[in-house]
Amino acid sequence: MTSPARILGAGTLILLLSQFSTALAQSGQPDTALQQSLSVSTRTPKFIARDPARHPVQELSFLGLSPTSSVIEIWPGSGYWTEILAPYLRDHGHYALALGDAEGSHVEKAFAKPPAFVAGSVVAAPYDRITLTELAHGHDRIGAPGSADLVLTFRNLHNWMEQGDAQEMLAAIHRVLKPGGIFGVEDHRSHLPGPQDPQAKSGYVRQDYAIRLIESAGFRLVGSSEINANPKDTTDWPKGVWTLPPSLALGDQDRARYVAIGEADNFVLKFVRTDDR
Repeated sequence: MTSPARILGAGTLILLLSQFSTALAQSGQPDTALQQSLSVSTRTPKFIARDPARHPVQELSFLGLSPTSSVIEIWPGSGYWTEILAPYLRDHGHYALALGDAEGSHVEKAFAKPPAFVAGSVVAAPYDRITLTELAHGHDRIGAPGSADLVLTFRNLHNWMEQGDAQEMLAAIHRVLKPGGIFGVEDHRSHLPGPQDPQAKSGYVRQDYAIRLIESAGFRLVGSSEINANPKDTTDWPKGVWTLPPSLALGDQDRARYVAIGEADNFVLKFVRTDDR
């Protein structure tokens, strides 16, 4: 008898397994280990306070994360997601952080350092098995081709648009993913009329624009989630998305108003790597 894998092909089977994993997560079946990663004693209190706005367990489950996944997170910033992913993947998976370039653009420089708890010659558990790599203009080999199950980037697409090299970043991500691998993208969703600013100076990106941009780089959208939607965010603020928490770029000016609105309206998109480019 011909096996289902031979009938479907490897890429299709991987996609179906990913979709099954997502369906299981959305069915209410808890990932106990992932939930426990939110409770590790090493988490930063200010990050824990953001959990109700960021829904980490639901989002990572939607994107198909498993304890054995090989994961690359692009530009982790101060490490909100690192504190969750590192202990979860430490024993059975693989976790890499792709950083910016200290000699690159001002945007790349801002993401050139790993989170403080990962820096230094001696790194304590559960952060001691993280691999550091680099993704920046001219430095786009972030891992062996076809080696990653899952590449994640949280609120960074607008940064790549600002520096004008989104296509280079997306090409590097496509290259490092396995056939059928998943690319998870979260970013601030624009609701303003008219065409998208190609540099996304406000920090907001139209969801339809993001989908077209990413699909043009050899990905196919297989899911979207409203887990981080915020209908209070009109996306027309004086300092762009940084007007809202956690940045609160206007300081005390109308602070209570912006705190009441909360963090930005964010889309969460799930793409599969294809060979259609």
